[in-house]
Amino acid sequence: MFTKEDYQAGQVLLIDKPLTWTSFQAVNKLRWEIRQAFNIKKIKVGHAGTLDPLATGLLIICTGKMTKQINTFQGQDKEYTGTFVIGSTTPSYDLETEIDHTFPTEHITEALIHDTTKQFIGSIEQFPPIFSAIKKDGKRLYEFARAGEKVDIKSRTVSISVFEITKIEGNNINFRVVCSKGTYIRSLAHDFGKSLQSGGHLSVLRRTKIGDFHVDNAMSPEDFIAKLA
Repeated sequence: MFTKEDYQAGQVLLIDKPLTWTSFQAVNKLRWEIRQAFNIKKIKVGHAGTLDPLATGLLIICTGKMTKQINTFQGQDKEYTGTFVIGSTTPSYDLETEIDHTFPTEHITEALIHDTTKQFIGSIEQFPPIFSAIKKDGKRLYEFARAGEKVDIKSRTVSISVFEITKIEGNNINFRVVCSKGTYIRSLAHDFGKSLQSGGHLSVLRRTKIGDFHVDNAMSPEDFIAKLA
């Protein structure tokens, strides 16, 4: 494992973020453990791309001078796997909130599901979820949402290079997506359901790649902490 000087000079740590953890919690936990292990008063630690608490997978955490590379890592394409549920929507587009509407699914065939993915390949316009950390007028969008306030959200241009359906089990659709920075998979789930003339929300999400970094080479926070000891 690395020395005190290694962490201060700068390291890139690949962490497999657990379910329910925020990216901020992961950074704080690792920063605390590194400081305690080496009796360091202060060290820069940051992450290269937020993962929602209900998502798992690859989180790039940089220390020391490598924090200067965070913007570079954030700009790289990302790969996700997960599950959409068709036939129902939620206000947050995932399981953070309860189902608010249900829709028919009898007309949806496997052929239609596969064919509909083609609408989302390439550059697309996407509206971020109202339950997101994007700032507007000095407030996070989720603050407006939780207060029940309506807010005007502008669409963003994002790029999806791969949208593959890997398994269909009833209303559960497993997928693999490779996309640009700024893509919301929750919004993709919502828009995909709408394109099927039904509804959709995200039930499972795992980030598997950022650029050339793969989650198979990442370690859990617990394993990282154990190696510090």
